[in-house]
Amino acid sequence: MAVAVAHRGDPYRHRENTLASLRSALRAGADAVELDVRLTRDGVPVLLHDPTLKRLWGHRVPVAELTAERLRQLTAGGVPTLHDALTAATKHGTGRVLLDLTDPDQAAASVAAARDAGAESRTYYCGGADAMFAVRRHDPAAEIALTWTTSALPAQALLDAVRPRWINLRFGLVDPALVGWAHERDLLVAAWTADLRRTMARLLALGVDSITTNRLDVLRGLLDGPSAAPAVTGPRSGSTGPRTPGAPAE
Repeated sequence: MAVAVAHRGDPYRHRENTLASLRSALRAGADAVELDVRLTRDGVPVLLHDPTLKRLWGHRVPVAELTAERLRQLTAGGVPTLHDALTAATKHGTGRVLLDLTDPDQAAASVAAARDAGAESRTYYCGGADAMFAVRRHDPAAEIALTWTTSALPAQALLDAVRPRWINLRFGLVDPALVGWAHERDLLVAAWTADLRRTMARLLALGVDSITTNRLDVLRGLLDGPSAAPAVTGPRSGSTGPRTPGAPAE
């Protein structure tokens, strides 16, 4: 059975990358919740996709120019620290957290937050090669999903160095040959971010191991309904929404 990953929480019900959105996704049956990490000026990892607060919180200021305390003041505590998010996910008791890192500098603080929250076993990481190299340096045992955005396959030398468990692909890149290539190398295939039912059904038919979506209810219906696709063998563990404070950006 493919893993259902909620994109930034439950963004059509709650503002993305918030504790309310995280908890809502877990209650709705997410196997994992993908969350975005940014660092404040004083090095605290917090949940936010965009470099500034403009889209979600109405402030043009970059997060990197704010201390964690000033960020808390500007958003009335709405932007959680990564530690608080991981603690909340652990307390919920089900589901995992997939941390999307865009910068190698985010790795040390993110790994430390997972360790401090007692959430190492419930946390895995996705991102480009540079960020995932950094995660591997700080946590040799980390579970990694290497994000790949081109049709050219990653070199074996890169795979040997990063040692990913997953290849994390934009859904339009997924085809039978690529799924076969990954599974032959014991890589699980993750696809993002698919919101249309027909896209999800196509990906499941191709044998992907994980789908990230803003429409968890649609994906859960495919996975759990009477016409659910059969589970693929092995260790199996788009579109974007409207640009409103409660919905995700690309």
